[in-house]
Amino acid sequence: MDSTPGAGEIAFDCPFFRIYKDGRIDRFQGTDTVPASLDPHTGVQSKDVRFSSDPDLSVRLFLPGHSDPARKLPLLVYIHGGAYCIESPFSAIYTRHLNTVASAAGVVAVSVDYRWAPEHLLPAAYDDAWAAVRWVAAQALGERGAEAEPWLRDHADFDRVFLAGDSAGGNIAHHVATRAGVEGLPGLRIAGVALLQPFFRNDGPDKLMEIIYPSSSGATDPRTNPAYDPNLKKMAAQKALVFVAERDHLKERGRSYYEALKKSGWEGVVEIVETEGEDHVFHLFKPGSDKAAELVKKFASFLNQDSGARQCL
Repeated sequence: MDSTPGAGEIAFDCPFFRIYKDGRIDRFQGTDTVPASLDPHTGVQSKDVRFSSDPDLSVRLFLPGHSDPARKLPLLVYIHGGAYCIESPFSAIYTRHLNTVASAAGVVAVSVDYRWAPEHLLPAAYDDAWAAVRWVAAQALGERGAEAEPWLRDHADFDRVFLAGDSAGGNIAHHVATRAGVEGLPGLRIAGVALLQPFFRNDGPDKLMEIIYPSSSGATDPRTNPAYDPNLKKMAAQKALVFVAERDHLKERGRSYYEALKKSGWEGVVEIVETEGEDHVFHLFKPGSDKAAELVKKFASFLNQDSGARQCL
């Protein structure tokens, strides 16, 4: 038996992980991965490409089958959910989801990896997602020192870039779009943002966020509660789509985001879609359901709307 002081004593416990007083962490779910491959159901190919060596992070790229080299495809940058602390682009559920979306929408997709909390406290995940999008922009510009990625340079339309994510990933996708509007992102034109049952804070306490984001200013932190972000109106997109689900405990937070964006002075167009009778990220856990198919159809339509002329940021 380990007699080390604090061994076995729990400092924090939640459905995703447990922290012991001696510093050990047990993660309960969201760690399994599947290899990149050719998906036999959709014809979508995937592969993994490193975008950062320090920290060591990769993206999983998705390319629809029968892509015409003469026709550029919209580019989707997708950020996975999982409470900032589980899942990855290499998870089975996210590989399956991106295969489905890339096929249905006819888009090139970049599924972004980021470091997990609590080992890497927020805002690490936000910074990693920004670094990934900067890597995509380097591909668009053909920058020296950025190893050319042919799936992006040969097939992606950098005039039609969409940022999207679910749950915590929706929060991060919004943050990246807002940061692009404030700081600029040469080479990419962000045409739209799609948030699938996004996680945002409300004015109440959130113990998990206190643990994984101790430097946050709390319920009014603009990263996690955009209603308090003076830069919300600068979000770099012409349109936004927010999905919520009727039985999701985060539904009202998604609605609050929708209302805040409308009132912010942002000049784009935002739409909200509610799925009746469903819970949080139901489309990931019930991908074969009719309502999941409806969500993907709406998502795909959003990614294929006319985006207008190029406006590099």
